[in-house]
Order: sequence, then structure tokens, then C-alpha cells
Amino acid sequence: MDGYTYYGVALMRRPSPRLDDGIVTHIERTSVDPVLAARQYTIYQETVASAGWRVHEVDPAPEHPDSVFVEDPVVVCEDLAVLTRSGAAERRGEVTGVETTVRALGLEVARIEAPGSLDGGDVLQVGETVYVGIGGRTNEDGADQLERHLAPLGRKVLRVRLGRALHLKSAVTALPDGTLVGLPDLVDTSGLPPIRRALEEPGAHVLPLGAVTCWSAPPRTRRSTSWRRTTGGCCRWTSPSSRSWRPA
Repeated sequence: MDGYTYYGVALMRRPSPRLDDGIVTHIERTSVDPVLAARQYTIYQETVASAGWRVHEVDPAPEHPDSVFVEDPVVVCEDLAVLTRSGAAERRGEVTGVETTVRALGLEVARIEAPGSLDGGDVLQVGETVYVGIGGRTNEDGADQLERHLAPLGRKVLRVRLGRALHLKSAVTALPDGTLVGLPDLVDTSGLPPIRRALEEPGAHVLPLGAVTCWSAPPRTRRSTSWRRTTGGCCRWTSPSSRSWRPA
């Protein structure tokens, strides 16, 4: 070890040179600049590290266009890593390198088995509560399996039906104090606590980096969503928005 005290380990994976071929579901396909994506990945990595996290890179998977979204193949809760089974069959090969990494880190490993499907992007952990989005990538069986894996850790799993959102965390994330933020029109909110509405889509994408610090995508206009006043925290708007990263 290097003598520093860290919040924990942040898994990251470099963008594939085929990122432009990634799956597109609810948005129009636009060109992705691989050079810009690589630069943004470096900014993201440096920001997370500077916030007190030890960055551990998963081996690249250049044959998988969406492999940079390393949160999808695994859900980590305490010392348990649950390897997922994506509802998108073409993404299931991304799990291999992630499994090698979590085993090397000494984590206990479980997995989602067929016919269950689950993407980590559908799993939002807020304290002892785990919200699981049910939609195109995650089904009821996958949520049931995750619930069984997390029950010994004292977690309560709540299911959330998705509307026009690829993943739950495409629409809803959480601030460091546990407040949910995002776009409530894209999910069934009947089983959720109140959601603070983001003024525009990037404000829904928040990654807590510590007790009072979070990272968010940048605003597209001056009508930016700022969560500073309500939490005492800070939203970082320092990286341009692109498909090269998203909250984990």
C-alpha cells in the first residue's frame, strides 16, 4: 500500500476504440470522438482519484463497444461482487475481465444466472436500500436473484418500473445525503421517496465521491441544476458530457 487512506476502490475501464458502435436505445445515434472520449476518461479518473478513491483499472475489452460502462457487469456491496447478466446479449462478454479483477481484489463473488438479467446501471444503492430498475436490461428474475444475494448483508431491495429510460440511473441517482435526484417522469415513482427534479437531463447523473462531494455531468445551458444549497456538497461540472462515462 502507498500509505494513503482511501474511501475505497473505484473500478474503471478504458473506452473501446469501437465506442461509436455502442448500443443506442432511447436516443438518436451521434458520432463519438474516440480521442475526446479517451481524454474525458483521463479527467474522470483523475477527479475520482483526487477525491480520495484508489482507481483500479479493469483490463480493456476493445471488442466490446460499451465496455467502458464498467458498472453494468458487476454490482459491489461491501465485500460481495455480484456479476451480472445483461439483458443485452452482446454485452455479456464484458463480465470476463471484471470477474478476474474482483477476484484479484479478494471480493466474494456471486452471479446472476439465466433466465435472470440484470445491469448494474439499474441498481442504485442508497444506504441500506437498493433500488432496482425493471426494464429492458433487468428483469424480475434478475432482481429476485440480486435480492437473495444481498439479503445476508441486510439490504432491502425495492423494484422500480422504468419508462423511457435505458437504466434506472439514467433517470435517478442520489446525492451524498441520500436525497434522490433526477427525472421522475421517466420512472414509476409510486414506491420511491420524493425526487428532487433536475432542470435538465445531465443534472440526473450524480456520482457521490464522499460525504459532501459529488460528480455530475455538465449543464447544457445556464439553467444548470445545482445541489450545493440543499446538501452542503459540491457538484463538479469540469468534464464535457459524452458517452465515455456515466455515474457508477
